[in-house]
Parts: sequence; structure tokens; C-alpha cells
Amino acid sequence: MHKEEFHLKFFMCVIQSRQLVRAPQRTAGEASTSSMLIRKPSRKTDDLKSLDTMDDPDIVGDIPIMKTEWIMTHEEHHAAKTLGIGKAIAVLTSGGDAQGMNAAVRAVVRVGIFTGARVFFVHEGYQGLVDGGDHIREATWESVSMMLQLGGTVIGSARCKDFRDREGRLRAAYNLVKRGITNLCVIGGDGSLTGADTFRSEWSDLLSDLQKAGKITAEEVTKSSYLNIVGLVGSIDNDFCGTDMTIGTDSALHRIIEIVDAITTTAQSHQRTFVLEVMGRHCGYLALVTSLSCGADWVFIPECPPDDDWEEHLCRRLSETRTRGSRLNIIIVAEGAIDKNGKPITSEDIKNLVVKRLGYDTRVTVLGHVQRGGTPSAFDRILGSRMGVEAVMALLEGTPDTPACVVSLSGNQAVRLPLMESVHDPALVTVATKDVTKAMEEKKFDEAMKLRGRSFMNNWEVYKLLAHVRPPVSKTVSHTVAVMNVGAPAAGMNAAVRSTVRIGLIQGNRVLVVHDGFEGLAKGQIEEAGWSYVGGWTGQGGSKLGTKRTLPKKSFDQISANITKFNIQGLVIIGGFEAYTGGLELMEGRRQFDELCIPFVVIPATVSNNVPGSDFSIGADTALNTICTTCDRIKQSAAGTKRRVFIIETMGGYCGYLATMAGLAAGADAAYIFEEPFTIRDLQANVEHLVQKMKTTVKRGLVLRNEKCNENYTTDFIFNLYSEEGKGIFDSRKNVLGHMQQGGSPTPFDRNFATKMGAKAMNWMSGKIKESYRNGRIFANSPDTGCVLGMRKRALVFQPVTELKDQTDFEHRIPKEQWWLKLRPILKILAKYEIDLDTSEHAHLEHITRKQSGEAAV
Repeated sequence: MHKEEFHLKFFMCVIQSRQLVRAPQRTAGEASTSSMLIRKPSRKTDDLKSLDTMDDPDIVGDIPIMKTEWIMTHEEHHAAKTLGIGKAIAVLTSGGDAQGMNAAVRAVVRVGIFTGARVFFVHEGYQGLVDGGDHIREATWESVSMMLQLGGTVIGSARCKDFRDREGRLRAAYNLVKRGITNLCVIGGDGSLTGADTFRSEWSDLLSDLQKAGKITAEEVTKSSYLNIVGLVGSIDNDFCGTDMTIGTDSALHRIIEIVDAITTTAQSHQRTFVLEVMGRHCGYLALVTSLSCGADWVFIPECPPDDDWEEHLCRRLSETRTRGSRLNIIIVAEGAIDKNGKPITSEDIKNLVVKRLGYDTRVTVLGHVQRGGTPSAFDRILGSRMGVEAVMALLEGTPDTPACVVSLSGNQAVRLPLMESVHDPALVTVATKDVTKAMEEKKFDEAMKLRGRSFMNNWEVYKLLAHVRPPVSKTVSHTVAVMNVGAPAAGMNAAVRSTVRIGLIQGNRVLVVHDGFEGLAKGQIEEAGWSYVGGWTGQGGSKLGTKRTLPKKSFDQISANITKFNIQGLVIIGGFEAYTGGLELMEGRRQFDELCIPFVVIPATVSNNVPGSDFSIGADTALNTICTTCDRIKQSAAGTKRRVFIIETMGGYCGYLATMAGLAAGADAAYIFEEPFTIRDLQANVEHLVQKMKTTVKRGLVLRNEKCNENYTTDFIFNLYSEEGKGIFDSRKNVLGHMQQGGSPTPFDRNFATKMGAKAMNWMSGKIKESYRNGRIFANSPDTGCVLGMRKRALVFQPVTELKDQTDFEHRIPKEQWWLKLRPILKILAKYEIDLDTSEHAHLEHITRKQSGEAAV
């Protein structure tokens, strides 16, 4: 059927369908997805075991938790949708503000209302809880419509001395009881969450005192007999136990990196040294990750003070950098930096040292509260939304025996942990800020580093390798490794190349770079890379080496010849689905060409995030933030003109990752993807949904469409449909974002991720080459010598490309199972569609114990 004929028949069906009654099991916006929401695939234990013994999906930080999974019936789903009827939830933000808090508040409000509960804002944190009155107001669906893209916290936050006293908590309890609120969601740092748990532990006594004073009745005591508390960690320092990332940290890194990139250009112009001070009085996470992400010459963090002669080392390091041709130096300082005697190391101290000993023009920039401000990143919006959803379910499922919990992030999973164990338990491998602070005060710096967790220590080790270790002076070469980019460009590719090259050089290898992918390998476009060759590459977007989609199979003769010519003994392939497919072809080619029997590793790098064997790909986060920023501007335009709906086309091929995650981050009304087929009635339901939305105070709409979601329902077609059906109600506009999603400077996540992926790949490569050395030459023909390095759950694991074939849909270039599809219902719930709420992914709460076995942290 031709597309024109199809479109004509489609419009006829739409007209006729207005007389039809929708099937009872298919509700608006959900239609063809109800089975997906209820049917839960069983875990394939064999697949998990084959990944790597280091991959432990039930680990949070360094803390093992137990989770039980189950499948819900239709009746249980209905119960979940009515779980909140007769209940009330209050949400507050406390302590220092953090970008992404508003996303969490929005999710708590909307999911709470979705379940039938009443939801209240508590303005000005605990102070508002104590003062009561207008500080505690009931929230509506529309009241949070503009929150998602705003930084800070719209409902306010304040430090509250009153709540620290029992009299203040007594007043807070009175204000909650009088409104029938027995569920409290607290978004803040460890101090805020500790106060919440104290409040809960005293709840019965507080009610008893209020009743004795005649302020509340016996009936009110009975109705409010227990208080459920759930915490969400909002802190830019990322210093909380039991979670991979706290709300606000990623956005703070965005602010810092934006400034570092801007300062780099002026520093190069005048050959200056810049000392940048970032937040982190007791935690050096921001400083450390910033240094990894920008390739800083030196970093000072409180957990690991420099050696006693650090002044000599610092000056020698800066001088060496200038000698190699660099026109600038960047030094990152955490505000709480100290020396081994506990004496503060300030930015001014460092500046004066550099000026006095080296005579360099040196400037200091103190970033201050700019790190807390600005628009939240896509990651923080999604994190806040997911945590908010989980918080509501934890509150409404709570019983008097359920301990207060904190919702945290483990890899790509939301999990619940007991609050007080998360804040206080000294037996944990990763603990709260005050325990690390105590270790630093006692000058137990090795212990302080361990308490931060293996991920923090891994960041530190990678940074030290890249910043402080130099290649061996000996001219003897251990091995020759080539690195190339394959497929479409993705932000972060250059950071991965830089890390791979420098780690290779540190190990004594000869490192070659291949231009233009497999085509360049066949044509001999190969050159040797030294340390300075990749200088300044971390923050540059695109692919400096050049990249093409050409696959190797047709050029095996030329490729084999060049492998021999340049004595290539290992190959690091950085790219997308073509890199993965090219790896499979290399494995097949080993049967005919012995020259191809060398170890190779594929590092996923593509905006589409469609490489089998990895939950995340380098470049996807940058593309997601680009889409998110564009959608924010478009929504702002729509808000000004009123009654306007924008249809946005995203990249991704057949993979709907970008459309779905951008939909969550930007607050879209719908996101059409290939993995979730949609029908005529789904499109009609979405139009009807927007018609109803235009009757509210929110008179705008945002619809995302993955570029290959449907052959016939094109962007033009959907635009025409919305334009026709919305006549007189709303206008429609369309935008095809195109290749702008592949451009731009990489985000902090992509820089950091790429740097660590490159380092891990080269370490693996050196080991495999040694293992494959036989009879005076390299001969690697086993499946484990050709792998994809992927992020699974929260571990980096190597998986043979041949074992991933069964997990791949080659026709559509996507993995057969994709973790992010489970987030689709959240997108629809937050957009106010009446769908089944799947709670099958919620975790049972278990006590935390010390992890006994080893784990490879990302």
C-alpha cells in the first residue's frame, strides 16, 4: 500500500472511530502497552552469570541488598492505582538546595494524586512544618507543571533550629495531625534525613503529649497512630551512603565544567595558570570528577592530602606541562582541601606559590553558589522523577513496622535502604559524611578514602595515572595497540581515545591511531600517537580521528596486510552498532586470516545507546541534554503563545532511548518509539488528551517521536494529524533536531565515563596480549579475546561479541531487551494518562550488611 493511500484510509478510520467505544482494557495513551506493563520477563540467571563474576546487580555502593521480584495481576494493579485513597502525603525540601529537587517534588505530587492520595507542599522545609498555617498547602496537578526545568527548590528550603528541639517537633506533629497527614517525604542531605528519623521515632510520644494537652482528640490519635517517612537524597556533594549519585550532583558538575571550558579559552590566550575552587567542604567528589573531566594538572581534595613536599611536585608538574607545549595550567581545589597536618590549603596559597616559584601569570576563580544554580541536567530530572515515584510507593505501602527508608540509585535501578543504617551504621563500607570527616580529623586519610567507596577510589586511581604518572623513558616497546573510531560521531569519543592512548603509553606500549575507522585501517591511514598528541581532547566533541560506518569484511585483505605492516597486536574500537558489527566480522574473519587473530575490544560510543551488552553508551548523555535544552526552549515558546503543541523528532534509529528519556526529562505528553508499537487509536487518544489539557491552565503540549518509530506514522503525518484534529483548540508545530544531537562538547558524565572506559579497555588489552603470546607471536582465537566493554547494572564488564549475538535484533540494530523500557509507564503517569501502575519492580526493604566479597565499581 502506498503511503498516500495509507494516510487517506487512516484519516477515514479516525473519523469513523469517533463513533466507537474503546475496549475496556485499553485506556487513553496506554492502548497497546497494557501487556507490557503487567507482564514481567523472568530474570535470565544464565545471562547474568555469563557477564562477569564482578557484576553484582544487588549491590548499592558497596552494600548488598536483597530484592524480591513478583508479577502482579490485574486486580493488584487496580489496587496500586487506588493505594492512596484516604491517605495524605506531605513533601518538603530541607538543607542546601540542589538542582533536580523540583523534579522529585513534581513526581511525588503527581504520582500521589494518581494513586488517589492528597498531597501537600511544606514550604520552607522543616521551618514550614513547625510554623504550619499557609506554609502547608495542598498541591494540585497543575501546580507542578512548570517545576521540571527549574533549578533550586520552588517550595523553599531553610535551616531550622526550632525542629532540633522537641517543642518544635511537637508543633510540627500537631500541624500534620490536624491535616490528616501520616506520610512525609523529605528531600535533603544526611542532616535533614536524620532529623526525619528522629521525628518518626518520637511520633507516638508526641501524639500522647498533644492529646494530654487537649490539642488533639483521641480519634485523631487513632487515625494518625504512625508516621511513614521516606527520604530522597538531595545534595550536590554526592557524599551520602548507599547511593551511586545524589540529586543535584550531575547538574553541579555541568555548571563547573561549563566554567572550566570557558576559562580554558582565555587561559590559552594569555598562557595563564588558573586555580579553580569548587564546593566540597568535607567531600572531594566534585573536585575529583571535574579534574578527570577536564584533564586538570592537579587536584586537591580533603580525603587525600598531598605529600609533604607537594609544592615541589606541583611546580615540577606545571613546568613539565608547559615544556611539552601547553599554553595553560588548570588546578582544581575543593574548598575543604588540607595538607597531611590538617592545615587548610587555600586557592590563594596555591596562587602565591606558583607566582613566586614559577613566575606564571596566575588567577583564582572561586565558583561558589553558581554550582547550586541553573537548570537541572537531564540526568537529575530523570533521577528526581524516578526517586519521587518510588518514594510515593514506599510511603503508601508502609506499615507501622516498616522502618523509615531512603530511596537511592544503584546502577539503573531504584532501591530502598533503611534510613538510619544509611546515615549512621559504622559497619558499612560506605558511610555518611560525618564518619569520613571524623577519619580526616584524626588524620586517617587512607580510611577516609576507603569510606568514600570503591567508585571514589577508582576515580582517584585513574586520575593519578593520567595526571601524575609519566610514560617510561626506555625505548623498549612492550606491545603495539591501535585505536580507532567507527560509526557516527558521538561526544566523548575523543576523551576515550585520550585515555586509551595515555594509559597505553604509561604501560610502555606503542600506541597507533587509525583515521576514518575500518576504511582507514584498510588504506593504511595510521600514525603513532605520543603523550601530547591527545592533549586537550577530553572536552572536544565529535571525533578528532574521523569516523565512518564502513565495515571491515570487504577489506580483510588490506586490513590484514596493514596489521602485519604496522605490527598491530591489539585493537581498541570506539563506536556504535557498526563497531559491534565490525567486531563480529573480525571474529568470522579469523577463520581465513591469521592476522586478524589479535585481541580487540569494543567501547560503545553512540548517541543512540543501542549497542548490545551495555546499558549506557558514550555520547548518549550529551545528546539527551541537547534534546532536553531544546525542548525547554520550545516549551517556553509554547507557554508564551498558548494553545500550541510541538512535535519533536529525535535521532536513535530504531532505538527509542533518546525519545523516552528526553520525554521524561522534558515532561513530554507522549513519546512514540519503535519498541512500543502504537495504533490509530493511540494517536487519537493522545490528541484527545491534549484537547483536555488545553482546558486547564497548562495550555501547551510536547510530543516526541523517534525517527524510525513507524514507517507510515512519519513526523509529517503526525504533525498533519494533530493540526487537523486540533483545529480551533490548539496549533501544531514540528521540529526535526537532526545532527545537532551528535555535536557539542561532551557532558561531565560522558567525559568521565569515556575516560574510565578507555583506561579499563587498555588494561584489559595489555593482559590479553600477554595471554595470547605464543611461539614468538600474538595468536588470539578464543571468544573471550573479542569483547564489548559495557556497563551492566553498575559494573564495567567484558562480554564476548559472539555471546551477544543472541541478544541482538540485527534487522533493527537494537538489543532484544532494554532496561529503560520499564520507565515508560512513569512518563505516561506524569503526563496524566490513566494507565496501570506496575509496582513489580519495587524492592523489599532489607537490612544492610557489610559486603564480604570483592566488587568492580564503575
